[in-house]
Amino acid sequence: MLLRDIAHSRAGDKGDISTISVIVNHPDDYPLLERWLTAERVRQHFSGIVHGDVVRYALPQLHAFNFVMQQALGGGVTRSLALDAHGKCLSGVMLGMVVDGFRIA
Repeated sequence: MLLRDIAHSRAGDKGDISTISVIVNHPDDYPLLERWLTAERVRQHFSGIVHGDVVRYALPQLHAFNFVMQQALGGGVTRSLALDAHGKCLSGVMLGMVVDGFRIA
């Protein structure tokens, strides 16, 4: 299954930093995603795009995670020659992650 099957996202960017929040659709899925959706797994998923640190902030009261990805926008939105590689585009890439070991209840 894809991450988008159990969650949605919000994104933003500032300079060369992209932030992506992943919010689970059903609170029951939060504990499983908390174990699976690690900063390292996100970093691997974005290899070749994100060249800096990836930090995950868990927000259990919101059933969400916020990922801050450094060196993710080719030097910054206004400096990059990439076509729309900004936060919103990267959130779509995030939701395309294949989630192993999940079943939709």
